[in-house]
Amino acid sequence: MPSLAPYASDPARSRGRFHELGSGTRGPRDEFQRDRDRIIHSISFRRLRHKTQVFVAPDGDHFRVRLTHSLEVAQIGRTIARALGLNEDLTEALCLGHDIGHPPFGHAGEEALEAAMAEAGGFDHNAHTLRMLTRLDSPYPAHEGLNLSWETLEGLAKHNGPVARRTWAMAEIDDEWPLDLDSWPGAEAQVAALADDIAYDNHDIDDGVRAGLLTLDQALTDPLVRSNWDRVRTRYPDVAQSRLLGELVREQIGCMVNDLLAESRRRLDEASPRSVEDVRAAGRALIGFSDEMASREKALTSFMYTNLYHHPFQIDIANKTGQVIAALAGAYKADPSLLPAHWRKTMPVREPGRTRHIGDFIAGMTDRYALSRYRELIGPIEIEEGF
Repeated sequence: MPSLAPYASDPARSRGRFHELGSGTRGPRDEFQRDRDRIIHSISFRRLRHKTQVFVAPDGDHFRVRLTHSLEVAQIGRTIARALGLNEDLTEALCLGHDIGHPPFGHAGEEALEAAMAEAGGFDHNAHTLRMLTRLDSPYPAHEGLNLSWETLEGLAKHNGPVARRTWAMAEIDDEWPLDLDSWPGAEAQVAALADDIAYDNHDIDDGVRAGLLTLDQALTDPLVRSNWDRVRTRYPDVAQSRLLGELVREQIGCMVNDLLAESRRRLDEASPRSVEDVRAAGRALIGFSDEMASREKALTSFMYTNLYHHPFQIDIANKTGQVIAALAGAYKADPSLLPAHWRKTMPVREPGRTRHIGDFIAGMTDRYALSRYRELIGPIEIEEGF
């Protein structure tokens, strides 16, 4: 591995794990490599295969789901981390784990679960990622959770910046092992957040056009897309337009990554951090887009909400899937005996624990499992699954 910059996270100087269990032989891996591997081998990660990215339960093999999105984020994140001299393994762990807390059906499912759990403190997918990894996904005999390093938990908690308001799930973990929520995270977490933006900004264009909900001509009305398309067309003037969508996506990603690297190097040179603690104490993000690219990226995100995420087809699906989550939550609250045996056995006696327990169960569902449980407990529902 290339030598690390002085402001990178060093696995040899990790703050450790909540459960220190001695020196078991686990191969020639450092702390962050072990975290990455634990996430990859977890049930929570495998379930992302059947969780919505843009489309619910797509039956087309070429559409992205949470799992493939997370892999693409990790690829972009590692590339950026290597170029900046950051720790690639920690960056990859954060990229792979960042969406583990999402419930079925994407943002529609999250909004419905938030409403169903309102009296018990609500639901937040970012906090639930930490809850999954420290409480619920427990493959080891000696402790709950995956027992990840402090740096990985901190990065997952704060990859979008300091946490101004702790939800109940975040507070539980932070009270047990403080994650310094009021400071910026290390540079690897900042990279992971922006790799996520770059991935979904561009891959969702690809999926939207493939699905027929977005046309290339529509996409070309966005200035950033148009400028990259013009470069692609200049390179390939005689190639059919239908064959250039993938090249457009690659051009977009390269353009955004190059801007991010140039601006981040400028900020790092200006701040001159000598340690990861200097990065956390900088009072601002040291990894980011230039002002011009940030503005163009924001405009692209707005375009995607208007033309794809809020497409009438997507709104109809969101309404139906939100009803699925609401109905399941209502059914389990009214009759907890409907829960599987393990979940019945571990049901708390009092509120808000009972509602949170039901929320944990629903949040872990895949799209198809939620639909099957709905049809079993509530009744038939017609959902356009795939394209």
